[in-house]
Amino acid sequence: MRQPRLAEMVAGALRERIVSGDLADGGALPGLEKLVQEFGVSPPSLREALRILENEGLITVRRGNVGGAVVHRPSADAAAYMFGLVLQSEQVPVTDLAAALGHLEVLCVRLCAARRDRKRAVVPTLRRLHRASEDVIDDAVAFEQACQHFHDGLVSLCGSRSIVLAVSAFEWLWREQPEAWAHRVSALHEYPDEILRWEGIAAHLEILRAVDRGDPEEAERVARAHILDPRIRTVAGSDAPVRATDISRVNRPSQAPEPT
Repeated sequence: MRQPRLAEMVAGALRERIVSGDLADGGALPGLEKLVQEFGVSPPSLREALRILENEGLITVRRGNVGGAVVHRPSADAAAYMFGLVLQSEQVPVTDLAAALGHLEVLCVRLCAARRDRKRAVVPTLRRLHRASEDVIDDAVAFEQACQHFHDGLVSLCGSRSIVLAVSAFEWLWREQPEAWAHRVSALHEYPDEILRWEGIAAHLEILRAVDRGDPEEAERVARAHILDPRIRTVAGSDAPVRATDISRVNRPSQAPEPT
């Protein structure tokens, strides 16, 4: 078996500190001299370890007068960007990404309705979010934001942290696609018309009532019809592939500020 190199061992130790939170997100790694002294390795080995971590997106090495390494804890957005590159390389259409995201959100609704503590941990929050969207139904911009908060609540309250993170990654990547509803709203100002807004309110209320009753099957049925509505999730007939390489640098996750 191949013995791990010193650089890999140092990178592994620093990686563990970053993931565990011992090194704060956005904070700086100790200086090169201090790390060399701590690990008892040569500067070239230490620099190689830092390159490993930088390639993984866990640090950004700043060179010049503002030198040093900035820490980036792993995030769903960072995972989404890398996953987007994989989807793009396999020419996966945007409609496939949108459908996958929709199915995951439907699953979250079912899980919300199946929670034994839903009366305390789920329903009050969903009621508050639903009332907030009702209050702004005459304002298309505010209504769109309020509805997104309701959907985010369905995901975040599902009870599975793994699913929440997966949906967050898919959602970030979806919102960066030109075909996405969020993009059409922000760039083209295609806000939902009054009929669609009232349909959304009605669907949210049905979902809320099914969750409150503890009826996963009914909650899933209503959520599937609503969440997978092509007027919201995707452009009908679009076969455009997922694009990740087009995402601007400023929108990519885990980017350290540029040196000033």
